[in-house]
Amino acid sequence: MTALKKPAPESDVHRIARLMRSPGEMMQPDRLAAIQPSRISASRALMSRAVRQRWQILCKRFDIDEKGNGVAEYRIEIGSWRFSFPVYSFEPSPHGRTGRIIGRSWDMMGALVEGNMSQQDFETTRVELPKLYEGRATPGTLIWCRSNRSGRFFESARQALKARQQPNVSELAQTCYLMRNTGLDGNGTFGTKSFLAYEGDHPLRWSLAAQMLCAYMMRVFAQDLLQHLARLGSPQAPDMAKELRRFLGVGNGSALGLMLFVNNHPRLIERWLFVREEAIARAKAVTPDEGGTEIEKLLGLVDKAIRFRAQDRAVYENVTRSDVLAEELQVIRAAVARLLERWQAGSRFESEPFAELAASLTDRVHAEAMETLHSLLIELVAEEADALVEDLVIDEELTGRPEMPVSRLREILRNDYAWAFKLDLEIAAADRYVWYKSVTAEEPRRGPAAEVGEDVVNLGLDLPRLVVALDRDLAAAEPGLSTARFLLAHPQHRAIVTRVQALAGTGLHSPHADIMSGAFTPAHITRLLNVGIHGIDKTRDFLDRNLRGVMFHGAPLPEDIASGTADDLWFYPAEPSL
Repeated sequence: MTALKKPAPESDVHRIARLMRSPGEMMQPDRLAAIQPSRISASRALMSRAVRQRWQILCKRFDIDEKGNGVAEYRIEIGSWRFSFPVYSFEPSPHGRTGRIIGRSWDMMGALVEGNMSQQDFETTRVELPKLYEGRATPGTLIWCRSNRSGRFFESARQALKARQQPNVSELAQTCYLMRNTGLDGNGTFGTKSFLAYEGDHPLRWSLAAQMLCAYMMRVFAQDLLQHLARLGSPQAPDMAKELRRFLGVGNGSALGLMLFVNNHPRLIERWLFVREEAIARAKAVTPDEGGTEIEKLLGLVDKAIRFRAQDRAVYENVTRSDVLAEELQVIRAAVARLLERWQAGSRFESEPFAELAASLTDRVHAEAMETLHSLLIELVAEEADALVEDLVIDEELTGRPEMPVSRLREILRNDYAWAFKLDLEIAAADRYVWYKSVTAEEPRRGPAAEVGEDVVNLGLDLPRLVVALDRDLAAAEPGLSTARFLLAHPQHRAIVTRVQALAGTGLHSPHADIMSGAFTPAHITRLLNVGIHGIDKTRDFLDRNLRGVMFHGAPLPEDIASGTADDLWFYPAEPSL
């Protein structure tokens, strides 16, 4: 009698792959919209690195008058690297002022520049920055940025400090910021340094790091400006309480342009989503220690999330309200508490307790509550998550394979884009939309095709129809024909063929949706970028198109980071009680 062989142990690679969710589940727009900030998100990843490496942020110069006109300059030291952050401050003016990227009047403009900035470059940047699209950055410039004060709340806080009082917390908690970002531009724009030109040891080499550092510096400057103006009005004005300074982040507003960003940056989207899913899978694979330390940590983080949602004062239109999510998170808390109780009692039947915890809650709680749990799970594998972020150095060029046989190309198309063939693409003319740029504002817009007109250039990627049209022509071609010869006969397919070949086997790059349909909700994709990838909290929606929220909400102050006293779990801050 032959003995049965014991199954070979599952490899870590196969285990992680098994625990990751499928593209079919992840790439639905409503699921993408539910993704919550995590340690993988750009702003939080930046803070994790800053705290770990104890970055130094020093103010070298602050020459600003009582109206807000003047200049400031900061130095940022990251290991052996040094960066300059010049600031050009202006008195707020209603003329040409808007929260949108098309504005022409800002309260603050700044730049992130490698090394010590010379006086000549400082003055050149002062002249060039206001020109924006007609301006040119000085050598070594990484990012140009601009922001506006939150007029009413900034002024209210200034008046309180002048009166020797702390600002009204409940009032500031309505938006949680003093300034709002209105633009971060880099990667060659205006002559800035291309991301792929960053050196191998560059501390801001990974995706979105330079932009996020600029956003953090906006927050630093806003608080310094508030304190400075208060002291100019009253030399005895107190320092703003540190707990309130940590609570206040920097505002951010985004709209339809992020859908075009997703279309144009499939590699970035795919790599970020893949890294997040891998981090979640690694957390699900964790086996708690005897005392259930990891479960206790998760329970504490869920409690923190519940308090954060319960205290949220923001008013939401279409996005799920925070009080609803607080109740949903209580369901998750009860499940985590039961797991901890069983584990500490020695009842440990689950081989993967965190994976089984997540599975038991799927479809029982709101998607945003579930994604909050997934984000918190990542904190159980913090070091692994931080290492994954280091891999987010992305070459986004898409290269085709002209030698590929038509049969193989069609096989990829049918496999990777199966979702596109399941959509009903025969929509009525009245329900068909196009994406375009306004002649007057040069900003992305979306409108019914019948109203916009026939001559408009459609900027949206009509991916499912491009796929279906390509498949139709591939079906009529000889299977052994090369892609090159196929494209000679069908040159209109060149762009979609290149995209399909370059992204073959990677399923997390494109939302599974018809973005030309009136039923499509653009805010779903805006939320993916703002909340999941950038790490913005308290995003409030307007007309299902525009979103406003706050970055670095609760983040450590420069002095916390430099001294090594920063809390690595700074997110989901409690509202200060002063």
